[in-house]
Amino acid sequence: MHTLQFLRPVGALILVVPVLLALGACERHEDAGGSVARAAGPTFALAIHGGAGTIRQRDMTPEQEARYRAVLEQALRAGHRILAEGGTSLDAVVAAVTVLEDSPLFNAGKGAVFTHEGTVELDAAIMDGATRNAGAVAGVKHIRNPILLARRVMEASPHVLMIGEGAEAFAREQGFEMVPNEYFYTDRRRAQLEQIRAREDDLGRAVPAGETLSPGADKFGTVGAVALDQAGNLAAATSTGGMANKRFGRVGDVPVIGAGTYADNATCAVSATGHGEYFIRGVVAHDIAAMMAYGGATLETAARTVIMEKLTAMGGTGGVIALDRQGNVAMPFNTEGMYRGHIDAAGNVTIGIYGTD
Repeated sequence: MHTLQFLRPVGALILVVPVLLALGACERHEDAGGSVARAAGPTFALAIHGGAGTIRQRDMTPEQEARYRAVLEQALRAGHRILAEGGTSLDAVVAAVTVLEDSPLFNAGKGAVFTHEGTVELDAAIMDGATRNAGAVAGVKHIRNPILLARRVMEASPHVLMIGEGAEAFAREQGFEMVPNEYFYTDRRRAQLEQIRAREDDLGRAVPAGETLSPGADKFGTVGAVALDQAGNLAAATSTGGMANKRFGRVGDVPVIGAGTYADNATCAVSATGHGEYFIRGVVAHDIAAMMAYGGATLETAARTVIMEKLTAMGGTGGVIALDRQGNVAMPFNTEGMYRGHIDAAGNVTIGIYGTD
């Protein structure tokens, strides 16, 4: 059984989806007093996102929307297969994020945005809620699936975060296949960079990464997944190309553990998307977990408060997907849309894109 609850504070768009995902072989039984008991069954869950921002239905054709929904479902199904077979939450989030990295639709892996110099630089992170081990990479240019390298950093090194050439040297030592930077290039992202450069020429100045160019500007985004496996362990994974037109080796929140990625079995798993500088300043992912650990807040309350109140008050935009050990899911965002979805233990898929979904 699962329920959807839509909460919309005045002046903001939000979707919070608390879902009790104790499904599988579960059934409802009422006793004479009207109380409800559920038969024992496997509990596991998976949620994903593909970025938040100015995502409006009027700007998208039905064919485009169908493509986004198809890839989101593909990612959900990839992670669900692993969980259904008793696999780990770590394997599930990696499987889901790899699908999104391989799609040119999202700002991660194959579809990543261009830097000011006309190259692609990628960041990724993963965290194990059972041990609070974590791995991350930043500024890599030749790793087809950065989330795989982030996991290798976590499992095969004493470090948490590796960057640039050093991260790629480690990747070569670990037997990773290197791809040319051109592998990540897409015509859509090239046109985006050219639009920004044209705007810089018009203004006579540089356009900083993150500055809005137009109502429909698409300058940043991320993909991510959170999962709960049948053993009760949580995991989170996030991957991004960062901000279009970024300079000076800028790195956002994704590889900063506690900012864009966090997991702890005692509280929740979180993957964030949005304007990374604000997520770093607000330590957003950890703040949600801290509200649960120290204040006794529910996942829904913690996630909503951090995104809709704290982040918004700072001037930040974006959203998170979050999952607790009971299988509750929260997906708050303060933008016009967020590519998102979740799947329950029975394989039922829910996908949203717009604030009205």
